[in-house]
This record gives sequence, structure tokens and C-alpha cells, in this order.
Amino acid sequence: MSDLLERLRDRGWRMTAQRRVVAEVLDGDHVHYTADEVHARATARLPEIARATVYNTLSELVALGEIIEVNTDGRAKRYDPNAHHTHQHLVCSGCGTMRDVHPSGDPLHALPEGERYGFAVSEATVIYRGLCPDCTTS
Repeated sequence: MSDLLERLRDRGWRMTAQRRVVAEVLDGDHVHYTADEVHARATARLPEIARATVYNTLSELVALGEIIEVNTDGRAKRYDPNAHHTHQHLVCSGCGTMRDVHPSGDPLHALPEGERYGFAVSEATVIYRGLCPDCTTS
């Protein structure tokens, strides 16, 4: 499980029923839901939650640095609660399923000095693509 709920409690984040439900939906391993998926799951737990509340909560959590907005393929943005643990993503080219992965080596150091063009590189994003087991057998 991610530690999203614990991090939010430690920050003293005001935990309304709506915010709690959104945070609970996002809490877990390999969670990469779209805003619509978060809303659908939140509605199952709290039927009166508004779509705008979900979007506003997601925006606030991104601004706080507690979740990451991920867009790997031009599809809808996905929200990743694994914001405080270095990782990359493995994405199915067929269905879009996304998994957190932890490759060995540091991608920041993989870029040779001659290819940095004077940039002070501070971040590298690597996306691994392939077909998941379900799409391979379909």
C-alpha cells in the first residue's frame, strides 16, 4: 500500500468525508486511476460526491506534491500516490495498464556528459512499454 493517508494525516490536511474518500481510492500499490475512475470509485463509497470535488481534490493533492499526475500516452491523465518513492512506469501498449517499477541504475547518470548540452539535469523519466499478459493472450 502507498502511505498517502498517513502522509495526509501527518500534514494535518483537513480530512472531510469527500477528501477522505478520494484519498482512500488513491491509496494502494500500482494505483494509476484517471479522474473519472477516481470519481466512479469514490461514488461507490460516497454516492453524493460531486465530480468537481474529485477534480478539485486531485488538483490540490498534486499541488501539495502528495500525488503525481502521469500522462504517458496522450490518454487521460492518471494519478499516482507513489509520489515520495523513486520509480518509473511500465505501461501496456494495448490496454494502458500501468505498473510502478524500480529498475536498477540511475537514469540521471545514463545521459552522457556530451549529450547534456550544458543542462543541469535534475530529473529523468523512463517509461517502459510492452503488452501485459492479458493483451498478449487476446
